Amino acid sequence: MSWELASFLLLGLTLAAGFAWYGRSHPTSKVLALVATLAALAAAGRLAFAPFPNVKPTLDIVLIAGYVLGGAPGFAVGTIAAFASNFFFGQGPYTPFQMAGFGAIGVFGALLPKGLGRYTLAAACGFAGLVYGVWMDTHQWLLYSGHSLGEWSIIAGRGIPFTLALAAGNVAFCLIFGPALVRALQRFRDRFEVTWRPAPALPATLAVALMGSLLLAAPVLADAPEAADYVERARLPDGGFANAPGDPEADPIYTGWAAIGLAAAGRPVGDATGNLLEREAARVKDVGDMERTILALHAAGRPTKALTAKLARKRRRDGSYELLVNRTAFAILAFRAAGRRADATSIRWLEGQQNRDGGWSTTGRGASSTIDDTAAAMQALGNRRSTRRAAAWLARRQNPDGGFPLSPRDASNAQSTAFAIQGFLAARRDPARQRRGGARSPIAYLLSLQQDDGSIRYSRTSEQTPTWVTAQALAALARRPLPVKAARPAERGVRSQTRALVAMLSSLFVV
Repeated sequence: MSWELASFLLLGLTLAAGFAWYGRSHPTSKVLALVATLAALAAAGRLAFAPFPNVKPTLDIVLIAGYVLGGAPGFAVGTIAAFASNFFFGQGPYTPFQMAGFGAIGVFGALLPKGLGRYTLAAACGFAGLVYGVWMDTHQWLLYSGHSLGEWSIIAGRGIPFTLALAAGNVAFCLIFGPALVRALQRFRDRFEVTWRPAPALPATLAVALMGSLLLAAPVLADAPEAADYVERARLPDGGFANAPGDPEADPIYTGWAAIGLAAAGRPVGDATGNLLEREAARVKDVGDMERTILALHAAGRPTKALTAKLARKRRRDGSYELLVNRTAFAILAFRAAGRRADATSIRWLEGQQNRDGGWSTTGRGASSTIDDTAAAMQALGNRRSTRRAAAWLARRQNPDGGFPLSPRDASNAQSTAFAIQGFLAARRDPARQRRGGARSPIAYLLSLQQDDGSIRYSRTSEQTPTWVTAQALAALARRPLPVKAARPAERGVRSQTRALVAMLSSLFVV
């Protein structure tokens, strides 16, 4: 058997094993769509910079896909990108080598430790470029030489300028867009909702003031049941929740947040959903999945002890979880759901990541503050000096429409607005009074996105993931804290009667 044939057989087996690995991971349709999009983006990056030899953003995209999404998706992004882009550059005997090399870069990204800074991630991309360059030199040695060491040295020597250009381009492109792409993909993988701790009930002697507050809150309470009805219509027979009513496929993210949103609205989560969550708890491995599942189990009235113990083993010595602000914040909330005190080192680490401007970023101190990460940290830390500073930063980020963006200066969206509402509540600030420059409140912005079917739009221009968005908006409108407890039957009856009374008063007195 020739060297060429042996190398192709080995490559074929490697690629087949990689795709079998990806298939056995049972990716959801949403992950499949994201992998396809990233592969197309990586291929487009290779085409766009075709005039510049070896200077491409492709390997950065592949590495970051593996870094955030995992080895199997990273492998798929790399191999598909190499194969698809060669329809333009031309297929040849080098294609399987490029597919294997790109796929290996995706797996390498998954092996990197989480929480890398901008420069460390850029260095990893540069190293990946050097390794890929050597790999493609080896491909030429295997296919087009007599396979002597001297011939390999000549081929590798000629390729040094191209390999260095590839590595330098990788570093430059990663410095430009790497952290932003990491944040965007992390938000796809793991987006959590945070809430507040309620203030003590008003004394009975303030009945008149209470009635006035009910009347002011009437539009919110009257519309929340329609949103809860919408979420319930997305429930499937096995207890899971789909992207929208009528869709056939459930997703653990939708199921978890639907359980939390329904519990916040005083609705029963249901035995089927509770059983499904318990089965999910037995197999989750990702830290974010553990945290979300613990909060959902608590909302369903199910035990969380075993999963909480598994989550505790993921804590680093410095107290953080994967060196990420949002993961650490929601770990603290998950322990609170299980009735356990969060580790003091986790709280110190989280508070120590606050930026000078008062906000938090996903990757910690020094990176640009974001609304979602800031609100998550505020929920975990509770009412203290750091969260009051954060509330002041958050208030300055409100858009003229009353809503809040994912990142400052972006357009408003429902999920970031829900996070912001709950962040204000953590700092004991009334979100209904948060009106920067005379704008309407964030609560009014959320209600302005409600559709005739009860769902809450993601934004003025998008209706994406309606079950997820509506469930998160439900908890913000209900002003319920995480962890949300499952409502007892008696409590649900009282809430239903209260909503009916408020709706009736609203129709009589609210214009």
